Amino acid sequence: MLTTAVPNDRGRALEPETNPGPMLRLLLRRRGLILVAALVLMVLAGVAGSDAGDKLTSGAYLDPSAESQRAAALLTQEFPGGPPNLVLIAKTPMGTVDSRTAEESGRELTRRLAEMPGVGGVHSYWATPDPSLRAADGRSALVALQLTGGEHAAQENAARIIDNLEEDSGTLRVSATGPAAVGLAVDEQAESDLVSAEMVTLPITLLVLLLVFGSAIAAGLPLLVGAGAVAGTLAVLGLLAEATTMSTYALNLTTALGFGLAVDYSLFLVTRFREERRAGRTVEDAVVITVRTAGRTVVFSALTVALSLSALLLFPMPFLRSLGYAGIAVTALAALTAVVLIPAMLALVGHRLDRTDLFAPIRRRITRRRDRVGEDQLAWHRIAAVVMRRPVLILVSVSAVLIVLVLPFAGVRFGLLDHRTLPADHPVAETAENLARGFPAAAEDPITVVLPGRDATTVIGQDELDEYAARLSTLPGVATVETATGGYVDGQPTATTGPQAAVLEARYTAAAGTWVAVTPSATDPADARSVVRDMRDQPAPGPVLVGGSAATLVDATDTIADRLPWALGVIALSTFVLLFLFTGSLLIPVKAIVTNLLSLSATFGALVYVFQEGHLRWLVGDFTPTGTLETTLPVLIFCVAFGLSMDYEIFLLSRITEAHRNGATTTEAVAQGLQRTGGLITAAAAILVTVFLALAASNLTALKVIGVGLTLAIVLDATIVRGLLVPAIMRLAGEANWWAPAPLRRLHHRLGLTD
Repeated sequence: MLTTAVPNDRGRALEPETNPGPMLRLLLRRRGLILVAALVLMVLAGVAGSDAGDKLTSGAYLDPSAESQRAAALLTQEFPGGPPNLVLIAKTPMGTVDSRTAEESGRELTRRLAEMPGVGGVHSYWATPDPSLRAADGRSALVALQLTGGEHAAQENAARIIDNLEEDSGTLRVSATGPAAVGLAVDEQAESDLVSAEMVTLPITLLVLLLVFGSAIAAGLPLLVGAGAVAGTLAVLGLLAEATTMSTYALNLTTALGFGLAVDYSLFLVTRFREERRAGRTVEDAVVITVRTAGRTVVFSALTVALSLSALLLFPMPFLRSLGYAGIAVTALAALTAVVLIPAMLALVGHRLDRTDLFAPIRRRITRRRDRVGEDQLAWHRIAAVVMRRPVLILVSVSAVLIVLVLPFAGVRFGLLDHRTLPADHPVAETAENLARGFPAAAEDPITVVLPGRDATTVIGQDELDEYAARLSTLPGVATVETATGGYVDGQPTATTGPQAAVLEARYTAAAGTWVAVTPSATDPADARSVVRDMRDQPAPGPVLVGGSAATLVDATDTIADRLPWALGVIALSTFVLLFLFTGSLLIPVKAIVTNLLSLSATFGALVYVFQEGHLRWLVGDFTPTGTLETTLPVLIFCVAFGLSMDYEIFLLSRITEAHRNGATTTEAVAQGLQRTGGLITAAAAILVTVFLALAASNLTALKVIGVGLTLAIVLDATIVRGLLVPAIMRLAGEANWWAPAPLRRLHHRLGLTD
């Protein structure tokens, strides 16, 4: 346990301990060697992780063990006529698709596609008499493909097929859509957006770093830490991708979070080092005190962020788990790099840290003004004084504003990502819209009911199947039910004869059994969830698996609802324990959890207002409103934003606690803490906002939601929560802030860490 600046009694603090321990002494003496070794490791990690992006996949938002996903897997493996995951619209430049030239090209296209590796089945207008595959104007027709393999394999196959069609599709002009094409387009768009965002935000970030850190040398420190954290995480992602499914969004999160935390940790360490130098400490003593105070705070902060992100590992969706792995890795590496490299660099550059200040004339003028008006009149001290004088008014007013922002969240509707996450003018999105307009029957999104395997114990007769299909067609919200022998509406059969009967037979039967297509009355999966639940409650002639988009949404929301209490429990318990060890208080951890929940709920309300309801598109950039929020995004934003909020909470509490232990009253300690960290937190938040705005500027709606959500959460936390809400609550609580029962006080005395 490190103990520095701990008072013997109230108002009398001990001098900070400046005697370095063995590890810190080694770091100071071998700083050059440590920096060289770190740079070599960073290069090696960068080389090892250079191909990490090629191993990541889009999608993976769903639990692979869910019933809907098992149904989808069985359809892909056993039913060549099952729902397609790649749809091609072939358009003839002149005449109709029934012309001789178009028919020859269409048949040749169908033959080539059927022979391509990775294609399990092809359903083409030119190979079947299905009228639903022909547009009303006769100028275009559909070719529906079922690609084999998992999500990643299907995307690779789709990429190869689309490339081949661009080179040669005969006289037909072919465009692609469907789940595999959308996933491929999302991958490519995310990579493109990442590069574009970095080109735009990097100069802005560098300028802000120079303004905040005060010199080119100091501004280079977070870049060094961020590069080390991101390079190391890419190597980790590459290894993890060999063992499990990793989302392509992990790359975007790693870059944004890695550089954001690097700025936070670097700024806190550099600020404390400068304070100690201004107090007359030698370079070595200043480094030792910085590591033992700010360094310890950085470690605590990283631990809280990592524990918040660890809650993502409780969800079975690979998307959330992969972002949890990436977030934990980059947080740990950012903290490790910061507490090792920055002290070594500070010891190396010493008094030269503040040279090469490009804004020195402006900064000197500001400093002289501050000296004239006195420290007590600085902005953050004045804010603290105002809050302390009117704590009840501030608490009620701020809480009311946040509650108003929360209100839209009461009307949240969850949905799934589809082609509308892409820009409206993207070729895949345009093709999807053309499919919906020109081929309404083919574009229907049915609920699939798979009846697998006919064996000695499971024999499903035709009469049983017909009775089951007829019963499903009578359920509320069901429009039609289609089987291998025909269809049913309201319990009555709709006869199918001629060539169409052969099409149905080929589509719905296989050696592994059969499947039934149920078309709900509602076109939006979010409105068809009750139909899925009713279908699963129906007695069936054998084992059934209910799939399709509506069933997928039901499984996703049920899984999140089942795991969410556990995730919230992990976050709340870990936060409470860590803040108790940090402060020795019971009230402060409770206050931190409640204020964070309130501010994050306000963030979610704003996201519903903007992205679900479609308001303020002029402010956040154009996107296609879907009337829903994707199910996993609020969970991701909550875990990341909660961790970052605790990051700032610990920065503020570290100085408040230090002042209180040095003899200040709670009111004085809060004022001093806010004065010393207000500007620091604001500067760190400004840089982090700049980084996350790169995500908000993305052309992908999903990344835009993440970027806007995290940006808003950080702004609310760094201003309203830290500047107003926390000081008001601590002022009202007074000395009760530091209360704990005697047994817990003794426990904290043994286990707690202090400055």
